[in-house]
Amino acid sequence: MMTPETATRPKVLFLCVENSCRSQIAEAYAKSLLSELCDSYSSGSKPSGKVNPKAVASMGRAGYDMNTHTSKPLEQLPTKNFDIAITMGCGDFCPDIKAGHSEDWNIPDPKHMETQDFDQVRDQIRSKVQTLKDLLPKSA
Repeated sequence: MMTPETATRPKVLFLCVENSCRSQIAEAYAKSLLSELCDSYSSGSKPSGKVNPKAVASMGRAGYDMNTHTSKPLEQLPTKNFDIAITMGCGDFCPDIKAGHSEDWNIPDPKHMETQDFDQVRDQIRSKVQTLKDLLPKSA
């Protein structure tokens, strides 16, 4: 539900094909690190219907509980208007979203990686999410 407080907050969308690993991790970090500055969402062009258990475990090791996250299509998002849209490196498979600012992070898909490599991708996503602070209004 939109309130006057959240109606003008910047909206950030993280996109991936399955919405099960990278975009979920990015949304989790944005909710954790940028919650004062924006509203964060994730979605997939062909959502898998579930969040990858490796992503849930990896974020658990980082101190974030992703057990309530769900893999979802764009149609299930509460808005279609975004200030920032980030694709995770899935190329042509990502849906074309109109946003004030769009970029592709070219993050490798970690779903078949071993734990250490998966966690390195998680940490790479965290670093990228932190850079979004520079794109968001300071008084949001």
